[in-house]
Amino acid sequence: MYFGVKSLLGFLILGFIVASSVFVSAQQPYPYLRVVYPPPNHQTSADRIFFLGTAPASGQVLINGKAIRRSQSGHFAPSLPLQVGENTFKISYQKQAIQIQVTRLATQPEIPQGLAFAKDSLTPAVDIARLPGELICFSAIATPNASVSVKLGNQTISLSPQPQQAQLPSNLAALTGRNQPFVNHHSASKYEGCTTVQENDLPVADNTNEVDLGKPQFQLTLNGKTINQEGTGKITILSPAKLPVVEVTADAGVARTGPSTDYSRLTPLPKSTRAAVTAREGEWLRLDYGGWINSKETTIIPGAVPHHSIIRSVGYRPQPNMTEMVFPLQVPVPVSVQQGDKTFTLTLHNTTAQTDIIRLDDNPLISRLDWQQVKPEQLQYTFNLKKSQQWGYKLRYEGTSLILSLRHSPIRNSKQKPLSGIKILLDPGHGGKEPGARGPNGYLEKDVNLTVSKLVRDELVKRGAIVVMTREDDKEVSLPDRQAIIDREEPAISISIHYNSLPDDGDAENTKGVATFWYHPQAHDLAIFMQNYLVKTRKRPSYGVFWDNLALTRPASAPSILLELGFMSNPDEFEWVMDEKEQKKLAKAVADGIVEWFKSVN
Repeated sequence: MYFGVKSLLGFLILGFIVASSVFVSAQQPYPYLRVVYPPPNHQTSADRIFFLGTAPASGQVLINGKAIRRSQSGHFAPSLPLQVGENTFKISYQKQAIQIQVTRLATQPEIPQGLAFAKDSLTPAVDIARLPGELICFSAIATPNASVSVKLGNQTISLSPQPQQAQLPSNLAALTGRNQPFVNHHSASKYEGCTTVQENDLPVADNTNEVDLGKPQFQLTLNGKTINQEGTGKITILSPAKLPVVEVTADAGVARTGPSTDYSRLTPLPKSTRAAVTAREGEWLRLDYGGWINSKETTIIPGAVPHHSIIRSVGYRPQPNMTEMVFPLQVPVPVSVQQGDKTFTLTLHNTTAQTDIIRLDDNPLISRLDWQQVKPEQLQYTFNLKKSQQWGYKLRYEGTSLILSLRHSPIRNSKQKPLSGIKILLDPGHGGKEPGARGPNGYLEKDVNLTVSKLVRDELVKRGAIVVMTREDDKEVSLPDRQAIIDREEPAISISIHYNSLPDDGDAENTKGVATFWYHPQAHDLAIFMQNYLVKTRKRPSYGVFWDNLALTRPASAPSILLELGFMSNPDEFEWVMDEKEQKKLAKAVADGIVEWFKSVN
C-alpha cells in the first residue's frame, strides 16, 4: 500500500549484531534478534507505536523488561504507548539488545509564554488573493484573556477567542478504526475574525487587475502591555473586470476542493482547459467553476478575458470498441464527471446550450442521451446506459471540441477458455528503490508482490487472458508511468497487487486479512466481488473494502482496483503470506474470481 509508513519501513535495525554475511530465507527462522520497524530516531504524532521484528522462536523477547507475544516462527509486532517527547525502548533477546528512541510530536502549537503569539500560528500564512466582498479571515493563537486585533489597510479587525473545536485525525485513521474527532484541551486560545473589502473601498489603480493591501499587522494586548507582529502572507484583492485567465498545461490537471493536496480530488481537467482565476492561496488557484489547481499545471494567457461557451449540436463517432461523443465548443471549458447505476453524467461549466439536434444512433452502450441546463452557465449531459457495468472513459480536447470516449464491453474471442481475448493488466506494487512494507524478518513487499503477480499471470493465461504486467522484474516504475501503461493498454480491468501494513498507531499484532480498494464507481462491483470471493474461497479474514484515492485506483480508462492480499506487519499472517503453497492457491483464487466476475457482468 502507498502509505507514508511504508517508506519508513525501509530502515533496518540490527542493534549490536553484525550479520551481513548471514543469509536467511523468508521462510527460515531468523538466527538473531532483528527489529525492522520503527527506524532509528523515529518521529511520529501517533500516541502509540508498533515494533516489528523477529528472533529465534525459543526463549523470550523483552521490551523494557516485559515479555511480548510472538508467532510460531518467532515474529512479533506489539504496540506500546508513547508520551509526548522522547521515548526510549530496549528490545532484548538473551544477550542481544537493541535500543530505539521514538519521539512523539505534539499536535498542537506550543503554548506561548506571556505576551506572545504561538509560533507559526498567524494566518493567512501564505499570500492570498480574493474577490471584492469575499470573506478574508485571520487567526492567531495566544494566551487566554488577551485582546487581539489585525490591521489591514484602513481597517482594524477584532479577533475573538473561539470555543474549543473538535480535531479530526488524518484520513489514515480510517484504516485503524480510530477516526473519531477529539478535543485537545490546552490553556492557549485561538482568536479569529473576518472582514470583507468592497470594490468601492479600494484605491483607484490604472492598468492593473489587482490591488495589493500588504501584510496584515497583528496586535496583542495583555495586562496593559502590547506587541505587534506582521503576518507572513500578504492580501490582494482581484478586480472582477480583469480576472486573469489560465490554460491547463498538464495532460490531466489535478483539480481539488481546496488549496492544498490535503483537499479531495475532483474530475481532472483535460489539457487546454481554460478558466478565469477567482482566488489565489500560495501556489494554488481557484478557477471560476469552483475547483482549485496548482499553478504549476497551468499557464497564464496574457490579455485573455474570461470566456464562456455556447454549444449547439452534439455528435458521435462510432469506433470498434468504444463510442466517441463530440461536443463542439467555442473554448475548452472545465468539465466534471459523475458515474451512477446505468448512468454517466458529464457536466460542462461556463457553458450555455443552444442545442436543438443531437445525433445518436442505436448504440451497443447507450440507450439514450438527455441534457439539461441546470444553472445559467452549467450544462449537464446524462447518458442512460444499457448495462450497469461501465468499462472506462477518457476525456480530451481536440482543438475546442471536447471528446468523450466511452468504452464498450470487452468481447471474448472464443468460448474455449473463459477469458479468451480478454486483456487484463496486473501491477506488482513497488519495485527497485521502492521496497514497500517489510515483514518481521525484513522480507520486502516488492518481492512477494512480484512473485504472486507472476503466479496470477500464469493462472490467467491458462484461462485465455492476454496479460500485461507493469513490471516483470525488480525495477522501479513510477506511479505516473504505471497509470500511463493502463491508459495506453486499455485493459478490460486493472488489478494492482500489494501486501499491507499499518500507520504507527495501528494494532499490527492483531490486524490481518484481505482488503480491496477502489475509486471510480465503475470499479466498485469488481472490488466487492473480488473481496468476497477471496475471503470465502481462501477462508481469510476480511480487513474491508475501501474507497480510496490511490494512484492505481484513479485511472478512469478501465475498472481499476488494488488488492491488499495480507499484512506484512502481522506476525502470524506473514507466515501465511510467505508460504509458497498458499501463494499458489491464492493466485488460483484471484484468477478464478476474475473469471466468475466476468460471468456475473455479462
